[in-house]
Amino acid sequence: MIENLIQNLIAISLGAMLFFSFVIAPIIFKVLDVKNAGIFVRRIFPHYYFINLVVLSIAVMLFLYIHSINLDFYITLIIAILFAFSLFILMPLINKLKDNKKEKKFKYLHALSVIINFIQMVGLIYLII
Repeated sequence: MIENLIQNLIAISLGAMLFFSFVIAPIIFKVLDVKNAGIFVRRIFPHYYFINLVVLSIAVMLFLYIHSINLDFYITLIIAILFAFSLFILMPLINKLKDNKKEKKFKYLHALSVIINFIQMVGLIYLII
């Protein structure tokens, strides 16, 4: 039963990531002008990272509760840590670089955030299969 809950939490996180990446983000930049899109993205991304961090942290705690310290546990833990890194370190740094018009460093770190997001999705897909 707890194993099913863990799988559901992983599926929720993946679903949220896919929905945000392939539905919400493209719509933002089609509907809003560049300035307002930027404001909206800065407001929504912390929620995106936080929700996924919470969902996967619960999954990690459930793995620990059932004493299932295996590859799936470690993959889930790493993905959760990457959400924490993105929320508390990477995103504020990206925003600061954008504010200070350091475009080259901004583009590099933004690309890093996209790569991390992709790796997280691949990891979650692996866990579901």
